[in-house]
Amino acid sequence: MIAELGLAALWLAAALAVLQLVGGALALTARGSALGDLVRPVAVVQGLLALVAFAALIRVFAVTDLSVRLVALNSHSMKPLVFKIAAAWGNHEGSMLLWVTVMGLAGGFVALVERRLPERTMLATLAGQAFVSLGFYAFLLIASNPFERLATPPAEGNGLNPLLQDLGLAFHPPTLYLGYVGLSVAFSFAIGALVTREVGPAFARAMRPWVLGAWIFLTLGITAGSYWAYYELGWGGWWFWDPVENASLMPWLAATALLHSCGVLAARNALRAWTIMLGVVAFSMSMVGTFLVRSGILTSVHAFAVDPQRGTFILALLAINIGGALTLFGLRAGTVTEGERFAVVSREGALVMNNVLLSAILGIVLFGTLYPLAAEAMGAKVSVGPPYFNPVSALFFVPMLVVLAVGPLLRWRQDKLDRIGKGLALPAAMVVVALLAVLMIGGAGLLPYLGLALGAGLAVASFLPLRDRNLRRTPLPIWGMVIAHFGVAVALLGMASESAYSVERLVALRVGESTAVGPWSVRLASVDPVAGPNWTALEGKLEVRYAGGAVEVARPQARNFWAPAQQTSESSLLTRWNGQLYSVLGEEASDNRWQVRLWWKPFVTLIWLGGMLIALGGVLAVIGHVLSDWRRIVARSRIADRRESQGR
Repeated sequence: MIAELGLAALWLAAALAVLQLVGGALALTARGSALGDLVRPVAVVQGLLALVAFAALIRVFAVTDLSVRLVALNSHSMKPLVFKIAAAWGNHEGSMLLWVTVMGLAGGFVALVERRLPERTMLATLAGQAFVSLGFYAFLLIASNPFERLATPPAEGNGLNPLLQDLGLAFHPPTLYLGYVGLSVAFSFAIGALVTREVGPAFARAMRPWVLGAWIFLTLGITAGSYWAYYELGWGGWWFWDPVENASLMPWLAATALLHSCGVLAARNALRAWTIMLGVVAFSMSMVGTFLVRSGILTSVHAFAVDPQRGTFILALLAINIGGALTLFGLRAGTVTEGERFAVVSREGALVMNNVLLSAILGIVLFGTLYPLAAEAMGAKVSVGPPYFNPVSALFFVPMLVVLAVGPLLRWRQDKLDRIGKGLALPAAMVVVALLAVLMIGGAGLLPYLGLALGAGLAVASFLPLRDRNLRRTPLPIWGMVIAHFGVAVALLGMASESAYSVERLVALRVGESTAVGPWSVRLASVDPVAGPNWTALEGKLEVRYAGGAVEVARPQARNFWAPAQQTSESSLLTRWNGQLYSVLGEEASDNRWQVRLWWKPFVTLIWLGGMLIALGGVLAVIGHVLSDWRRIVARSRIADRRESQGR
């Protein structure tokens, strides 16, 4: 009964999406203007119905209703409840329903609260959101029904991929989807503004919180996904330029460029065409990532669908949504006026340069991701990995860091570089000192050296916009910018340090034998059997000492799951202020030796600390902008009331 309720809610939500689309489109005409009053309530109800459908899916997973095909394929009665619930979106159909639910709720929230745009632009925006949602509703109801019943339920389910049975799964996908869907709202705003030709500061201020929100969630999702892969997959890396990793990075790069462009349009009424185009590109990258993950052309723990027909459906959605948006942009771009002009040496000029460099990095990642797939389709096997991505993207990333340090110090409209020369002396000196220090230490390559030096300089430069300000009266968006830029520096220092000075050791130890890795001494004390709710394991007890200090214990495991049957390596992490000891237990050899893999990773945790600081900066910025917009609305309301009272 719950499954049928969810399916009915999904059908009703799809029907309301049709009504929202038709009503919003007709309301823009003279004859259909009366339909405009229906669009906002319909958007709200549509979002609530999508939420009902997703709640029904969570319910059938929580009670392990094996008569539902999706539950039988992806769950098991012996799993912990948290993983039963997480399994609801740890599969193809469930994750797509989560996508549609968040999209519906976002559209409903926009309909409820947004009052800054002209009503015609708002109606066009909601119609655009309904158009995008309708394609995904059709995909679920036609090709990927999450509530399909089995004629004969099995005695037990297949279970969830053991690699996904981790608390990180309960956080990583939903945050990414919130980011993707936030970009869909920005896309709808761009379409609405193009339809009505209303592209200006009011449009940018309305779109900016959604872009910021999407960017925050994408940042958190990528950070969480990186850490999950780092500790769960057992290979000791935090980024491998996997196509599915790139699928989340590309929308983030586009969203970062869009965020800066949107800020310029909101504050200085410039970069109008840039903002519209980036709104389309950012959501396009989300769609490209969706196609990569769900088309069956990739084999990955992230890649859910293996049915090429589903991939064809998504490709058709991508062509319709993005092709239509680009066509509309091409037809209406000439009507989008240039906006206010500015000099090359200005804050706007720095932001344009930042966007150009981000777009170049996006192009590099997109090419490196799609080229092997295109080559394989033509019968050739090509591998594109770190040897391509790292140096080629660095060609644009390094100058972007310089712009990141200089740009916030420039004035709007026009400025001179010699005015800020003295302010940049300290970060420049920090770059030189850091570079000399790492050269004296040695043992690393050019890119890690540059990363450490530029990261140190950017860390100092990030706080220069606060100079000569009353810190208590500094607006929250300024604090957000400072913290986000500082987060970039912190993450860069972590990446460069781990790449330059990480130490790895693979040894075979008998119980009681010792080894060393970096400043750590490691002794294999025992290997004991342990059991969990749906797995058994052999757990190594490693007694470790940092630089001859007190004994600490690391407990890596080699687990065996039985539903489905699969072996996994559960790494053990010991974290200090200056890095992590990473250990993995392997197989036992015939001579009673156990394979043990160890890494010492100096300052690796700065990578994820930096990611959280970047997201925190975004949170402060969005709070500041929302409060500022609210004060502006209140002030206008008071002025209107005063004029009305004077008129009486």
